[in-house]
Amino acid sequence: MELDILFQDEYLVAVNKPSGMLVHRSWLDRHETVFVMQTLRDQIGQHVFPLHRLDRPTSGVLLFGLSSEIASQMMPVFSGREIHKTYHAVVRGWIKDAAVLDYPLKKELDKIADKNAAEEQEAQEAVTAYSPLATVETNIPVGRYATSRYCLVEMKPETGRKHQLRRHMHHLNHHIIGDVNHGDGRHNRMFRENYDCHRLMLHASCLQFVHPVTKQALDIRASIDETWLRVMSEFNWSTELLNSK
Repeated sequence: MELDILFQDEYLVAVNKPSGMLVHRSWLDRHETVFVMQTLRDQIGQHVFPLHRLDRPTSGVLLFGLSSEIASQMMPVFSGREIHKTYHAVVRGWIKDAAVLDYPLKKELDKIADKNAAEEQEAQEAVTAYSPLATVETNIPVGRYATSRYCLVEMKPETGRKHQLRRHMHHLNHHIIGDVNHGDGRHNRMFRENYDCHRLMLHASCLQFVHPVTKQALDIRASIDETWLRVMSEFNWSTELLNSK
């Protein structure tokens, strides 16, 4: 397969990562054979250096450096707050107002790690700004309710904790559709059965930052896939809702 390249110059390259694709090899998924990093390397004919990561089920903008020197220059940018990320998600329930959630999170360990270690950790700062863009109420019952409500939400994380957006939406009881670890299985099943939606409805739509070499202000955006388009159409949500600045 070929990846959709969103931006490329002699220093950086950005792609639209498909949902379900790992960024690089991982001992947690020993049997996987296709990765963004290796696919992109073969596609452009040179080594690439990941500057951040997206979870396997998340789609959207993923940025790489084209040299170890550029990667080193970009690391402080990502560790600070000079990178502005915008995500979109479909969540259960209606979110009425825009807000900022400041809810610290403990480091999320892998399932096989020592559970006692997680209890001993101190929670780290985790901040997410979020705002509702559109809502819908369907006549499909889920659980004890005769109808079900969903919301298209925009999220701008101000910190970068593991699974931060999924865990923050879980904390608000607005679980992201398709989230098998922090979501609501009943709603996930409804989306699979009625909308042929078998993915996490979380998309990294936009990455904004100042180029470390050219000093150009970059605004890199990734289009949504067929599953997203189908859900948006079913709910009569305009794709223009995803193009906010």
